Amino acid sequence: MEEVFIERQNDILRIVLRNNGKLKECFIEEESDEPCPGEIYKGIVKNIVPSIKSAFIDIGFKKNAYMYIHGKFGNTSIKNGDELLVEIMKEPLGEKGPKVTNQISIPGRYAVIITSNNNLNFSKKLGDNEEFIQYIKQNIEKPSDVGVMIRTNSLNVEIEDINKEITQLYQHYKKIVKEDAYSIKPKLLYNGGGTLGRVLIDILSENTEKVIVNTERDYNYIKEFISRKSDINLQVELYLEKQSLFSYYNIEKEILCLRNNKVVLPSGGNIIIDKTEAMYVIDVNSAKNTKEISIDKTVLSTNTEAAEEIAGQIMMRNLGGIILIDFIDINNYEDKKKIIKILKRGFRDDKKKTVIYPFTKLNLVQIARKRRGKSIYDYIEEECGICKGKGNRIKLSYLNNLIKNEIIKISNACKINDIYIEIDEIYEKDILGDVLQFIKEIDALDKKIYINFMSNLEYFKVEALIFASQIRKFENLKIYG
Repeated sequence: MEEVFIERQNDILRIVLRNNGKLKECFIEEESDEPCPGEIYKGIVKNIVPSIKSAFIDIGFKKNAYMYIHGKFGNTSIKNGDELLVEIMKEPLGEKGPKVTNQISIPGRYAVIITSNNNLNFSKKLGDNEEFIQYIKQNIEKPSDVGVMIRTNSLNVEIEDINKEITQLYQHYKKIVKEDAYSIKPKLLYNGGGTLGRVLIDILSENTEKVIVNTERDYNYIKEFISRKSDINLQVELYLEKQSLFSYYNIEKEILCLRNNKVVLPSGGNIIIDKTEAMYVIDVNSAKNTKEISIDKTVLSTNTEAAEEIAGQIMMRNLGGIILIDFIDINNYEDKKKIIKILKRGFRDDKKKTVIYPFTKLNLVQIARKRRGKSIYDYIEEECGICKGKGNRIKLSYLNNLIKNEIIKISNACKINDIYIEIDEIYEKDILGDVLQFIKEIDALDKKIYINFMSNLEYFKVEALIFASQIRKFENLKIYG
């Protein structure tokens, strides 16, 4: 059974997919005015740099977007001052503006309108379903001036549903083109329902039984969304309690566990996931795997277990770009094929484009996975000031939200005014530097707060001080109230 949890809080949208109670995928995006992947803009070419084969385009954002110029994109004849329809491929990062393309796509659940060609195209996952492909070719109602990509979800619905969605998507496209023609300045023309709309298209399936949201706006949006999809039959619940949705359903703990770079395998082996500036590196170790009677069998069993786990970890952590896996040295060609097959099977339901390359001579496997949004690390972690940026810590703002939920949980159980908190000493300077701001963020203006700053504390602890003896014991730790 699959369940989807959607929580909006302080301009952060978090979406989690659970399968049989276990975290499967996690999306975290900041709701901001910055361009997001999938959005379509009217742009004006401001500068062309032939040496890097790029055009820089004003889309109304503070930084110009950049677009690669290549014959396959049909954009080699553009010049300064040209007006273009462009789609965001990557959000702005650091000093870089957003990456865009002039090849527009408007995705639906069953089909996608595309401008890169004028053909009827099919998802690669439909490649071996020749009977279905022929049926679609004979019955599809395709607009003459754009291409259409048929998605795998179309297998579960009638041709009327597919044609109806294509008509709706084409109407969106014509509206975009019309607004572009009448607009003078660069501007946003289409956002596809924002982050929520884009994620819902991919994450909901016939296996999804329930969606739980914490805002009425999202509740209404999802009800409207599923009313138009004949292959989706699920329950939508609105959660409006004071304790956060993710805290109530214990999802916070699951997300925090994803910070751990070490994942232990059933056999006793492990994988280590590290982030470098250019890529993610995953190291596979046999560690305590001593179940097999030979080294070769130990290596194979550890590597196959790792391959099964790695796909899930990449999807849960929303890792993208280049991912390099260092498997334990293995020489047997058939064993290598088996491991690659397991990896590919793990990404079978992944909606992001993922390419898995064969083993190199050094027993490395490279994965290229399309980036969509940021990884969980970008939202949970920040540089640690104490170690001068050499390590990361949980963001204090993120931690404050978790503490607030624990205080709410305590307050719901009993009327207690004295709250004791244990937290790592790396946060001491930030908290004591602005105590009132900290108290506001943990929603404890009506409480008395006692904090014990401790060394090497991995997470935190929040407890109610019930007895007078406890309060006297921690009196010297009181920072507020």
